[in-house]
Amino acid sequence: MTAARGAAPTDRVFTIPNVLSILRLAGVPVFLWLLLGPHADLAALAVLAFAGISDYLDGKIARALGQTSKLGIVLDPAADRLYILATLVAFVLRDIIPWWLAAIIVGRDLVLAPGVWLLRRRGIAPLNVSYLGKSATFCLLYAFPLLLIGAHDWAVSDVARPIAWAFVWWGTTFYLLSGVLYGTQVVQVIRADRAGGTDRGAGAG
Repeated sequence: MTAARGAAPTDRVFTIPNVLSILRLAGVPVFLWLLLGPHADLAALAVLAFAGISDYLDGKIARALGQTSKLGIVLDPAADRLYILATLVAFVLRDIIPWWLAAIIVGRDLVLAPGVWLLRRRGIAPLNVSYLGKSATFCLLYAFPLLLIGAHDWAVSDVARPIAWAFVWWGTTFYLLSGVLYGTQVVQVIRADRAGGTDRGAGAG
């Protein structure tokens, strides 16, 4: 088990964690349609619950079975971000959250996008998601179903609403801080890569 946890990512595609991530990705348009089409909020909550459970399980399974893959490292955060984006869009359109809150969260990813492009251009693998970033995603993904419950007049809505907004503010704060951390790491990695390239060039000359 220890060896499996420390194993390097492989090129395997068909693994249990990757299948879970693909199913999670496939649920994004279904989730968005349920929220904006028939307003089937209970069904949307079920899809969101599956996304959260599968997100937890694929990491556990990958480490336990030694099925961590390069594809999975890309799919997992991509699925999380798509669920966050889809939920933000739907919640703004349904007046569950203010537009500026969605703009802050989406704006963070837009600001970091050039850094990701620069890393790929230099042939550098994407940086690992930090614990702070994982905590931010955890808070937001827990906040969303509670916000949806709080938007109704159900018996538990009054309880869910303040808990939801606590998760929202913690998640947003962590999300922004993790963005600063990621941006700093990108700058450091690119500077180190440039310095290494300069040294190699000088030595060759």
